Amino acid sequence: MNEPGSKRRAYVETYGCQMNISDGELMEGVLESNGYLIVATPEEADVVLINTCAIREHAEKRVLGRVAQLNGLKRERPDVVIGVTGCMAQRLGETLLEQAPYVDLVMGPDGYRALPQTLASLEQRREAPGARTSKRGPQLAVLDLSLGENYQGLEQRRAEGPTAWLPIQRGCDHRCTFCIVPYVRGPEKNRAAPEILKEVRGLVETGVTEVTLLGQTVNSYEWGDWNFPRLLSDVARVDGIQRVRFTSPHPNDVTPELVGVMATEAAVCEQLHLPAQSGNNRTLKRMLRRYTVEKLLEKVELVRSAIPDIALSTDIIVAFPGETDEEYEDTLDLMREVRFDEAFTYKYSLREGTPATKLPEEDFIDPDLAQARLEGLIEVSRAIQAEINAAEVGRVERVLIERKGRREGQILGRTRRNKVVVFDGEPARAGEYTVVELQTTTGATFAGREVAGPAMAGLK
Repeated sequence: MNEPGSKRRAYVETYGCQMNISDGELMEGVLESNGYLIVATPEEADVVLINTCAIREHAEKRVLGRVAQLNGLKRERPDVVIGVTGCMAQRLGETLLEQAPYVDLVMGPDGYRALPQTLASLEQRREAPGARTSKRGPQLAVLDLSLGENYQGLEQRRAEGPTAWLPIQRGCDHRCTFCIVPYVRGPEKNRAAPEILKEVRGLVETGVTEVTLLGQTVNSYEWGDWNFPRLLSDVARVDGIQRVRFTSPHPNDVTPELVGVMATEAAVCEQLHLPAQSGNNRTLKRMLRRYTVEKLLEKVELVRSAIPDIALSTDIIVAFPGETDEEYEDTLDLMREVRFDEAFTYKYSLREGTPATKLPEEDFIDPDLAQARLEGLIEVSRAIQAEINAAEVGRVERVLIERKGRREGQILGRTRRNKVVVFDGEPARAGEYTVVELQTTTGATFAGREVAGPAMAGLK
């Protein structure tokens, strides 16, 4: 128990994508601004929040295992509040309270503004006469999805460092048949452009020089007279911002206007995530992706014509229901043709509530075959990445130092093309820009050495 008058302590642990990381920072910001002390471990906390992902079954199982571990903490300290927030909480809803009776709070992604008030309400219920006679004690579920909640006006509690995630959009208006996101995050909700720009200027004052604009389909952003290309350009021109990235875009909104901004604004990095999902048109149609392989390749050509040195990454799903051996090979062929610098690869994961679950039972791929296809995809992807990176050994790149490396005496940074580089240096230099020669590669990352003088000429 806390001493009278002392601050309540909260711990937030996040799983999942960049948007989830940003949501975790948002929850910490909301709690801190309402008098909570944010602590580093669940053992120190009065409130433990597990911020979750629902995009794949594996992610949910991992979270459920972690939540189960907290039952031990609950037995030792019955007064601790254990909450599950985020996408998995929204998807499972009150059933999670039945599965894990030691959980006190389930809260979806639109409930964070009122998080302190919700915790206070839960505390009042606990103190009510007879509350402790219940086997499980008081529990709350906050699961309403809002058509307007974009968390405008709230500040995130970001870790110190030179980079920052900057959400500009929440929710999604697409209905890809494999994806749970629109059902757990609701429709697209865009933040006001002036507020976004104000936040960027505030981040600069804290030492941030690189921002990543976040949205479920970030390049579909619209607010008033602003579309995404205009917003991207305005962010890139904020004094003090040296690098701008964005994720995750939809291929359909990669337009000549957007590519023009990417090619001409000095702060916009030569990097683009282009989620292909499949290399077969029939599969893309069944996924409801609303583009063809041919259209995707046109986008690739558009980008590479304007920005020849751009690094492309992608998302790929194999073993989507109904995918034939030939259609799977089409995906491998796409990988070989485009030669993505990096690929995030997955086998189809059934998500209850998504349209793909209604496909004929006989369409679902045998798990062993699905795993074999995934392993084949990974092999092709890694080989391409290794070839690309091997050809880049010897390049001299401007690198933003982000943090300490895994090994003593090393630091880690990224190039503008989002290549990870480790080299000798002191962690206290985080936030500095330096010039590094790429000397060796493991296939995915580089080891380098700092260089100076003429080597810096002409580097952004």
